[in-house]
Amino acid sequence: MPNNTVIKPTLGQPVKERQITYAQAVRECLYQCMERDANVFLMGLGATDPKGVFQTMTGLKEKFGENRIFDMPVSENAMTGIAVGTAFMGMRPVMVHQRGDFVLMAMDQIINNAAKWHYMYGGKMKVPLTIRTIIGRGWGQGPQHSQNFQGLFAQIPGLKVVAPTTPYEAKGLLASSIEENNPVIFVEHRWLHNQLGTVPEDYYCLPIGTARTMRIGHDVTVVANMDMVLEALQAAKRLESQGVSVEVINLCSIKPFDENLILRSVEKTGRLLIVDSSWMSFGISSEIAATVIEKGFDLLKSKIIRLGLPDVPTPTSPALSKHYYPRADDICLAISKLVQQEFHASKTEEVENDVPHDVPDEKFKGPF
Repeated sequence: MPNNTVIKPTLGQPVKERQITYAQAVRECLYQCMERDANVFLMGLGATDPKGVFQTMTGLKEKFGENRIFDMPVSENAMTGIAVGTAFMGMRPVMVHQRGDFVLMAMDQIINNAAKWHYMYGGKMKVPLTIRTIIGRGWGQGPQHSQNFQGLFAQIPGLKVVAPTTPYEAKGLLASSIEENNPVIFVEHRWLHNQLGTVPEDYYCLPIGTARTMRIGHDVTVVANMDMVLEALQAAKRLESQGVSVEVINLCSIKPFDENLILRSVEKTGRLLIVDSSWMSFGISSEIAATVIEKGFDLLKSKIIRLGLPDVPTPTSPALSKHYYPRADDICLAISKLVQQEFHASKTEEVENDVPHDVPDEKFKGPF
């Protein structure tokens, strides 16, 4: 448990905010959910390995035992069927996949069973299943080990899709996902697992479907999720010195998404850039753009611009992958088109671009 990171001041000292990593926030949430509800159990490939799925599950087996947290065979569809069946019976299973791509093996169970039963039984049947799917690039994993299927899941009636960015969101939204009475796909970008953030020690939930304004601005609205929120914040900081005020909205939830907050922001700025962490074609950025055009066309001062992954499989080659994913530079360029102002990169920013593109920082040592 990460509770050893809690700062307990002595009498007369100011209370300091506690900071833990995203991975610790996930682990703390799982711990607290299992303490609160004996029906919560965890399973997944590598769930009991020494590194505990990117440090998000370490120590849980020792605390709760092998009947409530266990490894599973490489048979995703069968194991998901077991999870769905236990959910029918009142349990609250949490299944984790170290690669989002592995969820594809269980699509029949997720789409044709988990997502349908509440509807097919007139609302009398509940399927409280949470599926953690970990995504993100790194180490040349390429076309079959780094895909983000958030848009695919979001298209399925009966599924909710959550994608937090900060440790605070990760803990609160995971708790809400586990408490939800029907299936939730909980998407984690592994580049975020080392991110530090302020997280309350107590158990709490955050509402699914509510976005967060990460930075207030009045010239352009940027809507992003997961790792792209960090890129958007970096771009907004750069452009501030050049007189461009950027409002950054973190989606937090893919389905449902917070269209009211987005429309209020566009009403203020009149310009919208959507930065998708997945493919642009038929994806989340398309849905958001269509919603804004249908419900807020008169609010726009210019066309909507979208950034995301191109309509090609993820490359393995560093020479290709460094041009495949949007970065802060691309966001700055897109914003400059929206405000019709040329962006000038500083020498400092050019140095930042030399950071290895395939890892988020030098502390990130490997996929496991």
